[in-house]
Amino acid sequence: MTTTTTHQATAATTFTLPAATISGTPHQIANAEKTPIHNAATGALIGWQEHATATEIDAAVKAAHASLPAWRATSPTTRGKILKKIAELIESDRDRLAAMQMQVSGKPPFEANLDVSDAAATFSYYADLCATASTFAAEPIELPDNTVTGERHYEPVGVAALIVPWNFPMVTTAWKTAPALAAGCTVVLKPSEFTSPVEHMLAAIIAEAGVPDGVVNIVNGGGAVGAQLTAHPLIDKISFTGSTASGKKVMQAAAEDMKRVTLELGGKSALIVRADADIERAVSLAIGGAFANAGQMCSATARILVHDDVYRKFMAAFESAVRAIVVAPPRGDDVAMGPLVSAAQRERVQSLLAQGVDAGASVAFSGQLDAACGDGFFMAPVVVAEPAADNVLWSDEVFGPVACVKSFRTDDEAIALANDTRYGLVATVVTADQDAARRYKAQLRAGLVWINTPQLIFPQVCWGGLGLSGIGRELGLAGLRSYQELRHSIADAS
Repeated sequence: MTTTTTHQATAATTFTLPAATISGTPHQIANAEKTPIHNAATGALIGWQEHATATEIDAAVKAAHASLPAWRATSPTTRGKILKKIAELIESDRDRLAAMQMQVSGKPPFEANLDVSDAAATFSYYADLCATASTFAAEPIELPDNTVTGERHYEPVGVAALIVPWNFPMVTTAWKTAPALAAGCTVVLKPSEFTSPVEHMLAAIIAEAGVPDGVVNIVNGGGAVGAQLTAHPLIDKISFTGSTASGKKVMQAAAEDMKRVTLELGGKSALIVRADADIERAVSLAIGGAFANAGQMCSATARILVHDDVYRKFMAAFESAVRAIVVAPPRGDDVAMGPLVSAAQRERVQSLLAQGVDAGASVAFSGQLDAACGDGFFMAPVVVAEPAADNVLWSDEVFGPVACVKSFRTDDEAIALANDTRYGLVATVVTADQDAARRYKAQLRAGLVWINTPQLIFPQVCWGGLGLSGIGRELGLAGLRSYQELRHSIADAS
């Protein structure tokens, strides 16, 4: 893979990213369909992303398929050394990667740098797993018959299609690419067409670290490209992060020939503030849970449940904090919230807000935009009080800076309200009572529960949810196993 288009992305007024990168070679297409790429903080056009056609998709999958035997035969130790090199190169290129995150997504500097750290940590974690012999060794199984021996084995699943969203470019790509490569799989990556520049930069780093040509390939474009990729007969595994609606289509496509799937989809998660909660901490967690990344998070805890005894105190402090949020283009440490990714996304969120208000929801208070926002895709944070259970703002994923607050009287009621959703990704609980914390951890229907902490995500901890939040897990050892097939053998003991 070359870095030509990456350098164009940082040096030229506008740039055009290729439709595909296959076996290290960029493929640009004359008269290709293109998506404009904008600076989310200014609205300015900064480049174009070509869309792959069926020809490039087929070539990319076949390149990954042809590279599979050699890569899966590469020792885990060698694969791990390459992954460790990727992590080191990401860290050494931190400033440029963060700058591109800020340019394309409009993320504040601290969020852009967190993304770089997350990507590096993920590659480093899976490098360490590769260096641990027991991760890939056959495991003996005790059998009731001592004349035979049994073993379980983990082997690469094959060619993996990785489809990643626009809200955390590079991060979600690392979550998928690192374990896939560690497992011995080859991949075809489809980034979001709106945030692909940073993905191209990461791909160049992967190549520089020594990943052989053909092991990681890229096809670019929108939903049609993703649909063709997931339907390709040589794809063995699909890992998709995106909306629940799109995830259903991916699962249907995978069913045709029983492709393995991991789906990380939507969420409508709760933050629960008990009567004994530290209100200052609760407000801080509410701000981060609802408005980080401008609310464009599947893990957004935008359903905030507050005990009656502290409701007024919480709302007063929450209002002060929301009004103090600096919503502005990325510039310095004072900026707490950036723009939405596009004008279309902002229009969608504003439309959902209007729909909810028309249905009876009441806006309690909102923040304000900094004068520097200009023509960027900004939206001030909004807090809605006591919406009805069937109001779209309470029941559906908004994916923008809109939070809802409801009161509760008992733990039973809070747990019931939190679990009254078709999703089940995460939850946060703020309490000083350890017994209550244990009960919430046990009874909340969520893949990950935080107690009195921000939304800390470590590569060692699995990520994924229940219900419409998806199938399977990313990160952790389970993330590696999701790119492996479990096999067993029984042999004569003599």
